[in-house]
Amino acid sequence: MTVRNLLHPLPPPGPEEHIETLLARPGLKVERIVSHGHASPPGFWYEQTDDEWVMLVQGCAELLFECGENLPLRPGDWLQIPAGRRHRVASTDPDTVWLTIHVTPGDPTRFSRSF
Repeated sequence: MTVRNLLHPLPPPGPEEHIETLLARPGLKVERIVSHGHASPPGFWYEQTDDEWVMLVQGCAELLFECGENLPLRPGDWLQIPAGRRHRVASTDPDTVWLTIHVTPGDPTRFSRSF
């Protein structure tokens, strides 16, 4: 077995966020996302078919939801975003690290509907 670290090494800044799949199974995907001052393009909204659990591990970020809700995130903050809820990344700091878990609706491991 190989031990890896979520925070080291981080990929260098580039034009896009760096998304790395850490674990994938039917109905489940865990990703590390590294942002270096990235934001969603103007007018772009995520509208995912999976439920998403997201935690900000390092850095600072701000999420904006179509309803106008604006959520600043600091290290350790997490939330659940239900499938179909339109959102975008408003801003991120350099070296921002996210941990996300995507779960297909209808999958027995799906999050409870407490969000």
